[in-house]
Amino acid sequence: MSFCDDTLLCNFPKCRTKLSGFAWVTACSHVFCDQHGSGEFSRSPAICPACSSALSGKLDIVRTELSPSEEYKAMVLAGLRPDVILDISARALAFWSYQVHQERMFQEYSLSRAEAQLKQMDKVLTQQNQSREVELSGMRGEIASLKKVMEEYKRKYSEVSERLMERNRQYQKLQGLYDSLRLRNMVVDVGDRHMLPQPGRNDYNVGMARRGTPQRSPQFLSVAPDGDSQFFSCLEADGAKSFF
Repeated sequence: MSFCDDTLLCNFPKCRTKLSGFAWVTACSHVFCDQHGSGEFSRSPAICPACSSALSGKLDIVRTELSPSEEYKAMVLAGLRPDVILDISARALAFWSYQVHQERMFQEYSLSRAEAQLKQMDKVLTQQNQSREVELSGMRGEIASLKKVMEEYKRKYSEVSERLMERNRQYQKLQGLYDSLRLRNMVVDVGDRHMLPQPGRNDYNVGMARRGTPQRSPQFLSVAPDGDSQFFSCLEADGAKSFF
């Protein structure tokens, strides 16, 4: 706020609205909007909300119009001596100067508070960045270790895949060999079945063969101890008698 500014701000805490219409002015050089002034100064004793000063005098609190009419401005100082007019003007300017000073002090306080908060936030942000960097470095190390593990798994997977392919080739080879042997056995079985004797005819031939075959194979010729040949009959039980 400067002397060229024509708008005052309400001195009520947390209000600070631009004043227009009517305002409440106190002897302690504070000004309030019509809403807060009417609410605060309706109680007795009146206390300034800005500096907590007691306002017990008759003219310690004045409700004034901020945009007076031309008639009022023409008559308010009319008839007063110049020194009185200058004194009133000096006091009015001192009030305005005090408001400018208060506003500057408030802005400086707000700025210092904002700077302190900014420094605190910068400190917190720096700490958070450091912690994030530590976490990021840890995660990078973990990613590197996981990449190594993944490469190891890839290598093992390739080895297992190669072994599996080799086993599959061996299996295919064995399966082909098994199929060929199975087909050969099927062909041999079919040939053996064709060579088997017929049920009726074969029984008769087998019976005739059994009937013509002696119970014991005969020994027709034997050599005696003296070198002579001897003939034995198969019908004798002992088979030791000769015809000569």
